[in-house]
Amino acid sequence: MNGAWRFFIVIECLLGLGILLQFTNNIGLLILFAIGVFFLFFAAKGARGKNSHHFWLFLGLILMLIALFNSWAFWLMLVFAIIFLGLKGVEISGVQLFNKAPWKEKSMVMVDTVPPEKKGGRRFKRPWFNNDRIGTDEVYEWDDINLNVVSGDTIIDLGNTLLPKNDNVILLRKGFGRTRILVPTGIGVMVEHSCLYGHLGFDSEEYQMKNETIRLFSNDYDQNERRLKIITSSLVGDLEVIRV
Repeated sequence: MNGAWRFFIVIECLLGLGILLQFTNNIGLLILFAIGVFFLFFAAKGARGKNSHHFWLFLGLILMLIALFNSWAFWLMLVFAIIFLGLKGVEISGVQLFNKAPWKEKSMVMVDTVPPEKKGGRRFKRPWFNNDRIGTDEVYEWDDINLNVVSGDTIIDLGNTLLPKNDNVILLRKGFGRTRILVPTGIGVMVEHSCLYGHLGFDSEEYQMKNETIRLFSNDYDQNERRLKIITSSLVGDLEVIRV
């Protein structure tokens, strides 16, 4: 579970405590909510007939909702959940809401740089189950990408970085999930994809793959100074290489 979901759960739990606090200060709402819970329990355990089961279930839900709708904390919990899940859905889908905004038509984008590192290497850990998004939110300095993922969707956006001349590499090994790689025009691309079952989309062509390996080159690969090698393998999932 990544930090965004932990933050969401913590906020929802705090708002849930706010509902309990409001119920303790309003005995009427507390009694109404308790009666609703009792009716739900009775419908699940006590009511035998089909019609009576539905009646007590419906009545319990109505009483609980009436109590909750009179709580300001419940409305805050609902609004926060809608906003968070809506933004999270946009993030996962990869939709850029403001890419076509007028103030971005002539914007200048600067790439963040860092001092050269010593050649001692580095070590960092990535989660096995995660929806990875690389370069979708801010500009970054390019470094070859090497990912191992058991399950999850992956989006790699190269529009927010500057690829060095010669060869650049994206190496991805995945169990299950969808992968989308956004490549700016003017970059020569080689794709080598192995998949047990899935689809490959590259240069406006779709390829159905069943336990196959395929290698494709863009038309300008040999003539281009900046080249990108995409080497991926997955059990089940789709790979899309999209020009932006």
